[in-house]
Amino acid sequence: MHGERTRVGSSRRTKSAIPSAAQSAGAGTEKRGAVVAALMLAMALAALDSTIVSTAVPQIVGDLGGFSVFSWLFSGYLLAVTVTLPVYGKLSDTFGRKPVLIAGAALFLLGSLLCALAWNMGALIAFRIVQGLGGGALQGTVQTLAADLYPLEQRPRIQAKLSTVWATSAVAGPAVGGVLAAYADWRWIFLVNLPVGAVAMWLLARHLHEPQRDTSGPRPRIDWSGALAVFACGGVLLTALVQGGVAWPWLSAPSTAFFGTGLALVFLVVVIERRAAEPIIPGWVWRRPTIAAVNLALGALGLLMVAPTVFLPTYAQSVLGLAPIAAGFVLSVWTLSWPVSAALSQHVYRRIGFRNTAMLGIGTATLILLAFPFLPYPGSAWQPTLLMLLLGGALGLFQLPLIIGVQSTVGWSERGTATASVLFCRQTGQTIGAALFGAVANGVLASRLGGASDLDSVTRALDSTAAPEATRRAIADAVHAVYFGAAGAAALAFVALLVLAPRRFPVLKDPGDSGS
Repeated sequence: MHGERTRVGSSRRTKSAIPSAAQSAGAGTEKRGAVVAALMLAMALAALDSTIVSTAVPQIVGDLGGFSVFSWLFSGYLLAVTVTLPVYGKLSDTFGRKPVLIAGAALFLLGSLLCALAWNMGALIAFRIVQGLGGGALQGTVQTLAADLYPLEQRPRIQAKLSTVWATSAVAGPAVGGVLAAYADWRWIFLVNLPVGAVAMWLLARHLHEPQRDTSGPRPRIDWSGALAVFACGGVLLTALVQGGVAWPWLSAPSTAFFGTGLALVFLVVVIERRAAEPIIPGWVWRRPTIAAVNLALGALGLLMVAPTVFLPTYAQSVLGLAPIAAGFVLSVWTLSWPVSAALSQHVYRRIGFRNTAMLGIGTATLILLAFPFLPYPGSAWQPTLLMLLLGGALGLFQLPLIIGVQSTVGWSERGTATASVLFCRQTGQTIGAALFGAVANGVLASRLGGASDLDSVTRALDSTAAPEATRRAIADAVHAVYFGAAGAAALAFVALLVLAPRRFPVLKDPGDSGS
């Protein structure tokens, strides 16, 4: 049994010679199970990170200070994850999944250890960015390797397991973080990553074996200049989106400087990548209609997800009058229906195809998002809870078929890049959505309440006072406007798939696969 190891495909073979996923994964079911366990542990590290940290912010600020910049604990991590996704995707296609995933996990654990040793808020933010640099490898490479391990008809199984990890983390993260912060010390929220990550790395090192690579050809060339340009461009633009309207007004000199620099760097990235022999972001990612359509659709998904995740808890507390725990439950119910729907989506896309299944899901999500503003005021908690349960089911039917579909249209040597591109677009959509919908909500509040009111200042004021009726209605109107915007984003995703995506995805078939 010691000699049985899970095998995945080689990037040095042509498409016709690429082994099937079934053959790649066929060496040892028990060993493959150990690799899947490692992937789930690695995904848990990334999934738990933001939710477990958020509950300990009061203790962190009380110990280290830096209240005015603590939001960068999340923004810095998000920036690092987002801009490194395409870099890790290309590296995994060039050098294999195993070294990239292990190196990323090691970097994440190093960042976790440094976070636990942080002596002030500036150091903690810097070490969170180190964590994010490793987190990009965890998110992208885990999804890619999951597709390597299973043939097309079995991929929903592993993807459903990974979705369950995210759902469990969304519910368990705040509870674990609160317990550690209250009964131990906030530094333990980072230290607990170390044993979990160590087990994941040990399982990968012991049980995952990629075939020997053909070294007779030319040595792979790493596009370091492209990687640096992508990192700089993404960092500047995402910083402009995250800080705009928060640290400085949108129409201000800092905002203009950041956006201007970002656009100049976009031009630089295009120039470098067009000249590179092995570009980090190859042009085929956008020239192939299937991948381009999915990129746009999942970018819109990231955009619309901001409405419930950011604004629904405020609505539940300020308008419905729920306690924080009850408000969290209203949001968390979609983590119950999302993985269930994702797991069952295979029965739909095998009949009607990847595109039509995703369009069914996002079309249903559009109607659900449009229904939210028409809920009675102030209403009962069960009403938004039911909508969130239905929304999770619709989005599970939308997202998973697109990810599996894209991964099935490319060979091993392109799968990491393709997977990273769709995850990058989803992450970027979330960042844009936070900035865009924040501006929409603040604009509605200012018009309803007069002056320069914004959602953050209003909700902080409500913490110690009863909400006046006018304020409650203003918050409800602001959240309703955001949900209308989210419905618009869902409609854009529907249109992108309808216009750009082929009716049947061009699946590279393994023996026994059925095209969709």
